[in-house]
Amino acid sequence: FTGDTLFVAGCGKFYEGTADEMYRALLEVLGRLPPDTRVYCGHEYTINNLKFARHVEPNNPAVQEKLAWAKEKYSVGEPTVPSTIAEEFTYNPFMRVREKMVQQHAGETEPVTTMRAIRKEKDHFKVPRD
Repeated sequence: FTGDTLFVAGCGKFYEGTADEMYRALLEVLGRLPPDTRVYCGHEYTINNLKFARHVEPNNPAVQEKLAWAKEKYSVGEPTVPSTIAEEFTYNPFMRVREKMVQQHAGETEPVTTMRAIRKEKDHFKVPRD
């Protein structure tokens, strides 16, 4: 159970924490769990999180596939939780801050500064209606 730290395709806001603390929590603690560990988050923001992930990595097929899957689940009233740690590493931009494409999107070269930049961007992201 990841509460408000890790969501499907997203992470919690940094209210009193820092990008460095979130990086450690996501990648050095949760990210080191076995890949098949199920992620049960505190809220289901999956579709909106995946729309942001698509904005960050528009050419990531894992994002496109998971978004289509989530929309289908939502349309029939089924949950999109849980995911797994392995899945999160394929489409969650906050778990992918070490990836070159995410860093390029953020205009950064270090994972922690990338985390800070994309969290700030997500805080002001206008979710498309598609």
